[in-house]
Amino acid sequence: MKVLIVEDETTAYENIVDMLFEIDPLIEVLGNTESVTQTVAWLQLNPAPDLILMDIHLSDGSAFSIFDHIEIETPIIFTTAYDEYAIDAFKVNSIDYLLKPIKISNFKQALNKFSKLTSVDVLQYLSQLTKLAPQVVYEDKILLPFRDKLLPIDLHDVSFIYTTGKQTTLYLKNGDKYLYSKSLEQIIRTLNPADFFRANKQFIISRESVKNITIWFDSRLLITLDIEAPERLYVSKNKASEFRTWMVKCKQ
Repeated sequence: MKVLIVEDETTAYENIVDMLFEIDPLIEVLGNTESVTQTVAWLQLNPAPDLILMDIHLSDGSAFSIFDHIEIETPIIFTTAYDEYAIDAFKVNSIDYLLKPIKISNFKQALNKFSKLTSVDVLQYLSQLTKLAPQVVYEDKILLPFRDKLLPIDLHDVSFIYTTGKQTTLYLKNGDKYLYSKSLEQIIRTLNPADFFRANKQFIISRESVKNITIWFDSRLLITLDIEAPERLYVSKNKASEFRTWMVKCKQ
């Protein structure tokens, strides 16, 4: 059995791999994707796996948005830590899920169920995916505390969001900048992944603000935005393919 694991937490990914090999040492893990964009790119570039293990909450949004970009013809076992809505929906539609922390006994049951699926069963399960997906509503404004006020900032006016680890700053296209109390991890989950990309540990960038992309000597990408950033903005070699897919295919 060839498996793709869609999981953005390293520890969770490693636990899944350990349990898979304990259940069946012949299982082959083809890869690990951590985001909606990266998963779409992987599925477009590689032969379909036999099974996908997919976390619902990924680094750039809900896993359900993957189905907006690509048609999946592979059985999926979803994993979730707390999504009660999804759990209820899975029960109704007879699609398996694993509740975190995952127990190996439940894992064995889920894999056994999928091993018995016929091609008709697979098509029936996949047809239910759109019914499982809740309507995702992304923010179009940020209410920014500023002195004794709350400033409504339109996300279309945001060029990038930058953090030093201790301080997060929102940079607007007109050159204004504001301190923001949330971390990049908190912010990215509220943003439309078609419009914003987590370029690295320091930057979230707006798609509309990307003005130039330079291929660097070590296969990194040097990104030039519409306003000057506080430091050079690189997309790593590992995320370069994901970034390219986001730039040319993610927009609906």
